[in-house]
Amino acid sequence: MKEIVYAVVTRVLAVLLLIPAWLRSPGEARRLACGWALSLRFPTEELAGLTGGTLAAFTAARTEAFWRHRTLLGVTSGHRDAAEQHRLFLTETGKRVLPPQDSAHVRGTALDIRPREGALWLEDHGARFALYRIYDNEWWHFEYRPGEAPPARLPHPGWKAGVTR
Repeated sequence: MKEIVYAVVTRVLAVLLLIPAWLRSPGEARRLACGWALSLRFPTEELAGLTGGTLAAFTAARTEAFWRHRTLLGVTSGHRDAAEQHRLFLTETGKRVLPPQDSAHVRGTALDIRPREGALWLEDHGARFALYRIYDNEWWHFEYRPGEAPPARLPHPGWKAGVTR
């Protein structure tokens, strides 16, 4: 129930922000209002460090999801530096974290999406933005892969055919 209230408040706020957004940049008002409202909804979201293409694709996707489908897209994790990725790799048990040299998060092309409804929307519509879900065991993990055919989904990070982990 709390998520529904947050979503409604975020939508109302975005509509109210359309006027100042239009005054700032008429052609970008919907994108700006969406970004401002979602930055209040997801205040700890960090988009710095993403490649320009990844950020542009995500911004376009979240704007469309928000205005056309009333779906919120947030990021729990985007770019990570190699040291942070290495710490996660060493401490994470199971099949979730790649070493820094193999991580799309370190390259700035991976996004961990929230909430689940947003990830489901992106799974259905992400190909138009070159954003693809990559792993079966991670509903939240998407990568920006422009100019490629949709990648085959892997069972988990680090999966290699014929090799058990």
